[in-house]
Amino acid sequence: MAVKKKEAEVNLLEAIQQFCADKSLDREAVMGIIRDSLITAYKKKSGIETLEEEENPIKVEFASSGDGENVVIVVSRQVVETSPKNGLEISLEDAKAVYPDANLGDVLDFKEKPMELSRIISSQAKQMVFQRLRDMEKELLYQEYKAKEGELTHGYFQRWKKDAMSIDLGKVEGIMPKREQNPGEKYHSGDRLKAIIQKVELRPREPIPVITLSRASADFVRKLFEMEIPEIYDGLVEIVNVARQPSIRTKVVVYATRGDIDPVGACVGMKGVRIQSIVRELGNERIDIVQYSSDPTEFIANAISPAKPYDVKADSVGREAMVIVPEEQLSLAIGINGSNVKLASQLTGFRIDIKTIAQYNEEFSSPEARERLDKLFSPPVAQVEEEEDDGATALEDLPGLSTRLIGLLRSAGINNVETLIEISQDDLAKLPGIGQTTAAQILRILAESVEWVEES
Repeated sequence: MAVKKKEAEVNLLEAIQQFCADKSLDREAVMGIIRDSLITAYKKKSGIETLEEEENPIKVEFASSGDGENVVIVVSRQVVETSPKNGLEISLEDAKAVYPDANLGDVLDFKEKPMELSRIISSQAKQMVFQRLRDMEKELLYQEYKAKEGELTHGYFQRWKKDAMSIDLGKVEGIMPKREQNPGEKYHSGDRLKAIIQKVELRPREPIPVITLSRASADFVRKLFEMEIPEIYDGLVEIVNVARQPSIRTKVVVYATRGDIDPVGACVGMKGVRIQSIVRELGNERIDIVQYSSDPTEFIANAISPAKPYDVKADSVGREAMVIVPEEQLSLAIGINGSNVKLASQLTGFRIDIKTIAQYNEEFSSPEARERLDKLFSPPVAQVEEEEDDGATALEDLPGLSTRLIGLLRSAGINNVETLIEISQDDLAKLPGIGQTTAAQILRILAESVEWVEES
C-alpha cells in the first residue's frame, strides 16, 4: 500500500501537466487552484479557518526530490510548552524530534504531505480542486465562444434531446432548439452541418456554457453570403437587410458601393453558380436578390420580385403602399401563404396592398376616387412662389407627370419644365425619392411632350 501512495504522489505533477494539456488550461492557474484548496483544507483540519489571509503561515510547495516531484504543505509553527491549541503550535518534545536544537518560542517550518491529511479532509480538498477546475474550464470556454457569437461554425449532429439537436463543436456541445432549425431538414448521427452561433450564456446548473446555434435565422443567410460572395467579403457589395421565412423564401437586399458593380449579378454569379451553393446549403430554399433603391416605389417594385408590378404607389409618411400587378402575376406577388408580400413588407417597412389591374380600375374608376388616391399616395406639394419669368412652363403642363412626381421635383427645387430639361438622368436619379427607373420615366415624358427648337 505504501508503494502505491508513493507512486501516486510522484506522478501527481505529471498528471496535472497532462490534465492542463487535455483541457487547454493554464498550468500556473491550475497549480494555484490546487495550492489554495490544500491550504483551505489544512486550515479546516487545524481549526484555524478564521485566520486572515495576510497572516497565513501555510504554504504549499511543488518541489523536486530524488524520488521525483512531490507536493508538501509547509506550516510555520511556534514551539510551546503546553499542549498545542491549534495547528500553528507544536510541543517542545515534538519539535525536537525534527529540530533537535529547538527552544520554546521558536517559530519553525514543518512539512506535511497532503497524503497525511485525514481521509475526510483529503476528500474535501479533492472536491474543492475539481469544482474550481470545472469553474475555470467553464469560464474559459465561455470567453472563447462568446467572442465567436454571431459567427458561422460547423459541427456534427450527435443526437436529439426532445425537439432540440445536440451538435458536437469539438470542445463543447451546441444546442439547436426547434425554433432555430430549418424545417424539413433531417440529420443522422455524424452528419456535418453549418450553423451560426446565436447566443452563448452561462447557467448556474449547467457544467458548461450553453451555446445556442441557429440555421433558421436571417443572420445565418447573411453569413453564408459573406462566405460565398467575394464582393460582399471585400465590402464592394453590402447587405442592407435580410428577411426570411425558413425553408420557404429568403429576400436579401444588396447595394454596390461602386458604380461599376452590379450587386445582384455579383451575388448570383456566372450561370447562378454562387447563389446555387447557398440554395443547396439551405435545402433548396428560394432566394431573391433585391437591389436597394432610395426611391420607395422602385425599392418596393424590386422587393416584390419575382413578380413584375405594373405600377407602385407609396405613401412615405403613412408607410403604406399599393402594388398593382397583372392578373397572371398576382400569385407570384403574394407568394405561398402570403410569404412573398410579407417578406417584401419586412424589407421595405411599408404595409403593402396587392391589387390586380382589373381590381384597381374597378375600385378607382371615378375621378373622385382617383383624386383621393393621388392625395393619399403623393407627398404634399410645396407652395411655389411665382417666378419673375412669366414664360416658364409649369410642371403640371407635362402630360403623364403624376402629382407625386411633381411634389418630389419641387421638393428638390425643380419648379418648371425649363429647369428640368437642364438636368441629366444621373443627376435626376440622385434626387430624394427618385431612382434610375423613375428618372428614365421622367425623361421619357419630356421627350414625348416637349418640342425641341434649335436657336438660329
